[in-house]
Amino acid sequence: MNKVILIGRLTRDPELRYTPANSVPVATFTLAVDRPFLNQKGEREADFIRIVVWRKLAENCANNLKKGRQVAVSGRLQVRSYDTPEGQRRSVTEVVADEVKFLDRPKTSAEPEFDSIDVNMDFDSGNDDIGGNEVPF
Repeated sequence: MNKVILIGRLTRDPELRYTPANSVPVATFTLAVDRPFLNQKGEREADFIRIVVWRKLAENCANNLKKGRQVAVSGRLQVRSYDTPEGQRRSVTEVVADEVKFLDRPKTSAEPEFDSIDVNMDFDSGNDDIGGNEVPF
């Protein structure tokens, strides 16, 4: 069995390309996945895992994902080899995703920022016209 499930954040925007032979869409991105433990300095470390997505899912990822977005990815682990122009043999380990779930919504300029809410607002000033026996909902 070869099944990988990851949750992490994109380190940069996905890169969308098309295969030269038949123009099949393929997108790649790197996912930063936190390790479940702290290092000796008490800091959380992350693994940076290359993700490959094909066809319609590749186009959806390229159009909707940006650096920093949190996603869940499921797929299979793949190790492939290639030769460099200098004749060196290289291998790449990557996850070929068959499912990508967007876990957070993208921030838009229309959304209010919660950091700017005045926490000292006077909440006693509203709904003064409601009687003691009346239910406001």
